[in-house]
Amino acid sequence: MAQPFPVNLDLDGAPVLVVGAGPVAARKVGQLAEVGASITVVAPQAVSEIANNSNLTWHQRTYNSGEAGNGYRIVITATNDTGVNAQVSKDATAANVFVNSADDPINCSFTLMSVVRRGDLQITISTNGRSPALSQWLRQQIDAGVGEEFETLLDLLAEVRAEAKQAFGTSEITGWDTALNSTSPWTELEELALE
Repeated sequence: MAQPFPVNLDLDGAPVLVVGAGPVAARKVGQLAEVGASITVVAPQAVSEIANNSNLTWHQRTYNSGEAGNGYRIVITATNDTGVNAQVSKDATAANVFVNSADDPINCSFTLMSVVRRGDLQITISTNGRSPALSQWLRQQIDAGVGEEFETLLDLLAEVRAEAKQAFGTSEITGWDTALNSTSPWTELEELALE
């Protein structure tokens, strides 16, 4: 299998279908809600996090064949029914819609990554769907080691980058590595902005 191409998708306001409404689906819905997706859930039964969520549309029924192709940007299945997962994957693929099937890599055209967020700083970990447990463990290790100060550092870097672009017409200037590798990157970056 070829290596996947990692991307960050802008799903703000984008229509997303989630098939299934158990605990795994609820986690996926929570992640999609964080990025502003317009979420539709299809499942006969739902956990309370989905059933009582007024920020999504829940169709309390089984999946209808072909439904994954009804204008969704991405589709996620989180059922324990391999037949449903396979049908959703088939329908999404036929409609050129990317699909993820929880714990069912054969029915996925994309996998989800573990994420550590500090404001706009986002660090993702992927095992290409081979070991979600390792992804989660690595996420916990990185989460413990990357503090809130990195969000502040990112803000400073963005500010210096904008100043460099205004002063030189480009932000591709020397000194970034030196500043970040120093014992005091904040001071180095401030000096870089003044050069």
